[in-house]
Amino acid sequence: MHKPKLRSVEGAIRIYYENLELSNKEIRELFVSRSGENLSSATLTKLKRAVLDEATKRGMLMWEKGCVNTELAYEVWGLDIKNLEYRMSRLKKMQAG
Repeated sequence: MHKPKLRSVEGAIRIYYENLELSNKEIRELFVSRSGENLSSATLTKLKRAVLDEATKRGMLMWEKGCVNTELAYEVWGLDIKNLEYRMSRLKKMQAG
């Protein structure tokens, strides 16, 4: 699957901790296309489908229709929250120094 570009490390961390599930709105806040544009509906569908397929394999249910579990989504999309937090702390240290 083609992975879109992360919009920002800080935003990814905020979205992770603010949302139990992700809707199209949060996914659009999280990613931009490789060309810097907003994600297309087709790309949103592919991203969510990958998470829903994994959720089905694991027997997980989603609470809201059209949403995906945040923790599982980050895992499926290769976003390691601990690594993102580390990067954010390093960025803050660099900016302060």
